[in-house]
Formats: sequence, structure tokens, C-alpha cells
Amino acid sequence: MLNIALTTLRTRWAGFVGSFVALALGVGLLAVMGLALASSLQAPEREPERFAAAPVVVKGADTLSVPTSIGERTHELAQPRAVPDRVKTRLKKLGRVVEDRSFDVPVDGGPGDLVGHPWSTAAFAPYHLEQGREPRAGDEVVVSEDWTRRGGRPVQPGERLPTADGAVRVVGVVGGLGFEKAVFYTDRRAAALAPRSLQLVVDTDDPAAVRAAVHGSEGVRVLTGDARRFADPDPERDSEAVTAMNALFGTAGGVAAFVSVFVVASTFAFAVAQRRREFGLLRMAGATPAQVRRTVLFEALLVGAAASAVGCALGARGAPVLARWVVDQDLAPRWFTIQDHVWPYHVAFWTGLLVAFGGAVVASWRAGRTAPTEALREASVESRALPMSRAVCGTVLLLAAAGTLAVSLAADPGDLLHRKTYVTRPMLLITGVALLAPLLVRPLTRLIAWLPARLPGAVGMLMRQNADTRAGRTAALAAPVLVTVALAGSLLGATATLNAAKATENRTATAADFVVTPTEEGGFDQATLQRLRRVAGTDISPTSSSAVYTLEEGVALIKSPARAGDPARLRATTRLPLAAGDVSDVDDDSIIVNEEWTHHTVGERVTVWLGDGTRRSLRIAAVMTTGTGDNGAYVTPRNARHAPVDRVEVRLEDGADAAAVADELGRAVPKSDGRVLTAREWVRATYPATDRTTRAGFLVVLGIALLYTVIALANTMVMSTWDRARELALLRLSGATRWQVLRTVAAEALMVVAVGGVLGIAVAGVNLAGIWVALALLSVWTPIQLPWAALTAVLGACAVAAVLCAVVPAAFALRRRAVRLPSAS
Repeated sequence: MLNIALTTLRTRWAGFVGSFVALALGVGLLAVMGLALASSLQAPEREPERFAAAPVVVKGADTLSVPTSIGERTHELAQPRAVPDRVKTRLKKLGRVVEDRSFDVPVDGGPGDLVGHPWSTAAFAPYHLEQGREPRAGDEVVVSEDWTRRGGRPVQPGERLPTADGAVRVVGVVGGLGFEKAVFYTDRRAAALAPRSLQLVVDTDDPAAVRAAVHGSEGVRVLTGDARRFADPDPERDSEAVTAMNALFGTAGGVAAFVSVFVVASTFAFAVAQRRREFGLLRMAGATPAQVRRTVLFEALLVGAAASAVGCALGARGAPVLARWVVDQDLAPRWFTIQDHVWPYHVAFWTGLLVAFGGAVVASWRAGRTAPTEALREASVESRALPMSRAVCGTVLLLAAAGTLAVSLAADPGDLLHRKTYVTRPMLLITGVALLAPLLVRPLTRLIAWLPARLPGAVGMLMRQNADTRAGRTAALAAPVLVTVALAGSLLGATATLNAAKATENRTATAADFVVTPTEEGGFDQATLQRLRRVAGTDISPTSSSAVYTLEEGVALIKSPARAGDPARLRATTRLPLAAGDVSDVDDDSIIVNEEWTHHTVGERVTVWLGDGTRRSLRIAAVMTTGTGDNGAYVTPRNARHAPVDRVEVRLEDGADAAAVADELGRAVPKSDGRVLTAREWVRATYPATDRTTRAGFLVVLGIALLYTVIALANTMVMSTWDRARELALLRLSGATRWQVLRTVAAEALMVVAVGGVLGIAVAGVNLAGIWVALALLSVWTPIQLPWAALTAVLGACAVAAVLCAVVPAAFALRRRAVRLPSAS
């Protein structure tokens, strides 16, 4: 049997090219993703940047630590606390104390990520003056040389920069260090722009004395050595980026494995169906069904071994390319490179071999059942388009998909809104529909070809009849299109639907006519708020972003976003989605929660930690619906100390002129301080966008699926068209011109794409319907968002590939004279 398998591969190599390429590509992708995962399992600790030369850094409490029965649980505080004044007094006895401050510096014509600091902290990076001198007046600054103004022009001493807080003059330039674009003010001016300092540097050589001075101050940390990196902004950004990368690589690798299994299995099944007479001859020659099966399995293993080896070589070349791409796209830290690991190659190779073997198992069973009389059969009409095993497997998968969806909707609808769920759940439905596709092909082809079949000429009629009599072939060709379209519709449609749901929540939750938002992260100052309150004919509601923390089931510390505002004003400008209670019942001793909380009964008391880590027992005054998960909590401003006002909602009083109020609001808040938007403009401006990493991951996944689809279409179309050479010749003998035959072949290819597209859109629609029902159960009503532009692009690419791969082989086949019919061999 091994000799027969080798001979078959040598003589029928063209029939195995598609499987070889698909498997090699799949193994290569698995190797690439495995190498990337292995190289990113642990992020190296980032070295100190802003305080690399600082002796000792003292940082105020920025982490909440709660002891539990299984160990301490921690969370980053929404409002970190400053170093207490009494501690500062003790520290000043040990050496010079320099308070650090960081704040945004919007400059007209400059980059959007400029950050300001006091000049006295520049030495701790250390920054060194390259030109000019240090700042001495409030309107003087020193800038780092690694940023430029509009047009790429570097900033020079003597220039004036228009900032949101007034024009400043550049008096010096320091060398850039790469991790920030800095603007240094005098210490006095920096303190005025950012009054609150959260950390400081102690100029001393005795860290032990500093630790003794801060002893007893809850949460205050003394940072020395490599620990000084925790004083840099977002010190855990590398770990977060690595986690996002792992999700991207894992998802792409999983989809590559799923689609490669699908394509390889489909290709082997199609090849076995085409070789029916060959297997019949083997049976007539005395081969047993087991020997025929072993022949097919040997072929699969030989193809799998060769393709897996080639795939591993491709992976070794492709992994560094992927690493450079994710770094260039800011999806990975600058240090990320591919390291030497052996296990990803083992995983990829043996997975490829297993995929090839698994893809051929069902096909080998069908080959073994070929009767000797099949060698004498001339008719190519399919006797049974759907084997019983395939029907059972497809039905089981569809029932499993329906069952898991029903369980999720009944137990936890919110679980369907998580990325890992809406990425993996469609796979069951896609596979089930693909297995049952031959049952769906006939009614679909009759529907699609109904109008073309009634047009003048025979092309429409032939297209319909060929697809109807060869439902199995049509299903095999349409399957890869179905997978790609269903993935594109499900993944992109899920994110679009969830984004639309969140926008709907924002739109329905506000009763304001205008929304004023700051341009800087620091929020609005009191002077700006006073000017807004003096605008006649308005009722304003300033609110702040904060957080509250709860201990669920005694072991899990959960952070919930919270918004702080005056309850009386909230009633006038917001429409909270309340399930119980009333906003008017909220006071400094109470809180509004949502139904996702373990404790959500009005009147019940719940223990929470506020945004600054203060522990409180608050009464539940009202309960909101869960929604998309953004309905966190509402507290009063007293329970969100130090949280800056980052939104002011304005409602017009009866009879107020909207245009006049808009002008007054614009004068109260200059463009450099904030933006005045209508409620509709604000909803549009805050419309949630898909996370960059998620979007990149989906593009990688869909790119893989589309590439596999093209490979599968090319392989199956070429095999199918060559197999129909006698049929095409008969069409020529019956009077059809060469162009009429080619048009018929092209029309059949387009019908295949149409069938796959309709099935894929239907699968995507069912998946999105599940998300829609989950949102409805969570009290969010929003329409389903199908990504028609992406689906059109995918279908267009599939149509071009299908037509080319069908017409080109047909054109070569028709170059022979029609009277010379090809032999049946």
C-alpha cells in the first residue's frame, strides 16, 4: 500500500498541491504564533527612566491591598494618594526633597503627547542642557530635543510656544531620552499648573532612614534601585502589551488550526470522491477495504510530513517578520524580538501531521466502502450528497451550538459579550452548517439561479442543473467561502454591534442638551466651573470619573467604574437605567450599583473601597440594569475625593435660547480648556472604537481565513475543472461556442461563491442574533450591525479567485479539438 501511495502522489501530484500548500501554511502559522508566544511569555522588567539617577523616590499610596483567606489581593487605585505632609516634614530633615509633578502641555502645532515637569526633576533622569539655560520665570521653559513642531521643524531657544495656559518662551533644550517628549517649567509654575504631587525624590544616601521616616504611613512606598521604575508613568504597560499580544497570537493560531483542518479535510474528501473509479479498480484487483483505507491514510501522512517540514521552515522565516510588524504597529514593546525556542516547532510539526491524518480519516473510510462495480460506472451524478456520518456530526454540532447559546442566555447573558466568547462560539455553528451544506445547496441554487435560468440562452439553465446534480461538489467549493464570510460577519459584526450598544446606552442615559469636556486629563479647575455655573438659563451637572472596589465571595477584589456627581443635579441631566430605587435617595452614605453586583438590593449595606482606598460601608440607594458592563456605580463627590471634574452636562431651562447658551458656554470655556458639544455631537465623539489590538487580531484572523479560502478555491476549482474536461468537450460538440462554455464555467463559479456567501451571512446573522438577545436581556436595545463593506470585499475577493481558477483551466482544456474526447481514465 505504501508503494501505491507513493506512486499515486507521483502521478497525481496536482491533486495534492492544495492540501500541501494549505497544510504547510497552517503549520508555518502555528510555528510563527508559537515562537511569538514563547518569546512573549514573560516581559523583562523595564529599567527606571525618569528617575534612573534619583537616590530615593517616595511614592504615595497608589495600590489597594485587601487581605483574603487565600492571600492578599491588590488593585491600582483610581485616585492615588499624595505623600502625607507629616511624612514630608520628616523627610526634609534627611536631605533635599523635590516634589515631582506631571501634566499635559497642549501646544498649538506641537505633538499631542507633550508632558510638563518641574525643572528640578530633570537631573534625576538625567537630562542635560544641550543649548541655552534653565527656566527662571513663569513663562520660560526648557524642552527636550526629541519633538518637533508642525512641518518637522525642531524647537529652538528663543521661540514662543502658544500653550493652553498661555504663551511660553523656550530658553533651553535638553537631549532627548526617548521615553517622553518633555517640557520643563520652573518649580513654582509647575506647582501652579499641577498643584497635587503624588511622589517626591529625597536626595540622601541613606534609604534605611527614609524607610524609617515613612514607617506607619499606609501605602507609602520607598523606591530604590530597579524599583524606581514604579515611579514612571504606566510601569506595567509592557506586561499589558504582552497579554494583548498573547491573545492576538493565540486567536490567530487557533483560527489557523481550525481553518487548516477544515480545508485539508474538505480537499481530501473531494479528491476521494473524484477517484471513485480508481478505488473501484483497486477493489477489482483484489484490494480489501482496509488496504484502500491505508492507501489514503499513507498518502495523507506523506503529504502531512512534507508539508509540516516546509511549514516549520516557513515559520522560522516568518516569525521575525511578524515581530517587526507588531513592534512597528505599536502592538508590542520595543524590546520584543523572536527568541530561540524548540518546542513551537515540535508543536507545529506534530499538529500538522495530526491535521493531515485527521482530515483523511473520514475520506479513507469512504474510499474503503467503494464497491468494485464503481470502476464500471460512467454516470457522474451523485447518488447521495450527504453521508449519514456527516449528517449526524453536523446535526450534533448544530445542537451543541444551540444548547451552549441557550445555556449562556439563561445563566449569564453578559458572557456572550466577552471577546473570547464571540470569537470561539461561532466555530461550532460554522462547522455544523458546513457539514450539512449539501442539504442546503439544492434549494439555495434553485433560488439563486431562478432568474438566470429564465433568461435567453442556456447558460442559466446549465448553471442551475450542474449545481443541482452535483450538490456535494458545490458544497465542497462553497465551504471555504462560507467559513471566511461567517468569520468576517461574526467577528467584525460582534464588535460593531457592541460598539453601537454602548453608544445607545450613552445616548439614552443623558438628558442634557450640551456636554462640556476638558482638553486635558487634569479636568476643569474651579474657576472654569464657576464661569459655567453663571451661564443663565441652564442647569449644569459636573461629574467626575472614579472607581469603587468590592470583595466578591470573600476572595476576588473587583474594580467597578464609578461616576461622582450631585444627586439633585444628576436627576436633571441624566436618565439612569434604574431597575429599582431612586436617584433622589442618594446621599454621602449611599451608592447606586448595578445588577451585576453580588449584593444589589435597595436598602442593603455593602462594604466598598473608594477610589483613594478609603473603606466605607454604604447603603444601596438604587440599582441599575447591567447593560453592556459600563453601568458601574454612582457616588457623591464626597466619596470621590481628588477626582477631577471631567464632564459637565448642561440642560436648558424652559424658554432658554440654545444658540445664546452655546455662545455663553463657549466664552466660559475657551477652546484651549475644553469643548462644548451638543448631546448628539458628544455621543458621536464618544462612540466607542474597537481596540487597536483587537482590530489587528481580527485582521490577522480574517487574512488567514481569506488566504485559505483562495487556496481551497484554487485547488478544488482546478481539480474539478480538469475532471470535467469531457463534459466541456460535449458542450462544444452540442454547438456551444468556446466563449459560451467559458461563460457557463464562470457563472457556475459565481454561483458557488453566492451559495457560500448566503450561508456565511446566515451563520453570521445567527451569531449576531445571539448577541442581540443577550443585550436585550441586559436591557440594551440596539440593531444588529452587519459589516457589509467587509463582507462585500471578502465576497469580491472570493469571486475573483473562483472565476480565475475555474476559467483558466477550462480555457486550457478547450484548446483541444472537441471531437477528441478525453479518455475516461
